[in-house]
Amino acid sequence: MTEELLGREYQDGEVICRQGDYGDCLYVVQRGQLVVLHEKDGRTAVVGELNSGEIFGEMAIFERLPRSATVKAQGNVLVLTLDRRAFLRAVHEDPSLAYRILQMMSHRIRMLTEEVSRLQAA
Repeated sequence: MTEELLGREYQDGEVICRQGDYGDCLYVVQRGQLVVLHEKDGRTAVVGELNSGEIFGEMAIFERLPRSATVKAQGNVLVLTLDRRAFLRAVHEDPSLAYRILQMMSHRIRMLTEEVSRLQAA
């Protein structure tokens, strides 16, 4: 990993966060693409992709639970890390940040609900 002024660069295939690990920060994709993987019963499934400008790992800011998925770099990526204190400071300076994160989480819940419905109908 290479340290950057505003983030950290990860190489292709490198893990940014691992399912089951303790999480204390969220991540902002500054450049590149990431793949989100979920493991269950020894099987790994791709459950999403992330691109520049997207946020992930935000549940660690709100809940003190293990990471729900593994996120890996696809190619070279640049990712900014925000811990709880930095996140709260950013929200204090720009309250619309909290709204944007809630909007993103709402979108993800909607997509998951549609996928559960589709799977149940199949």
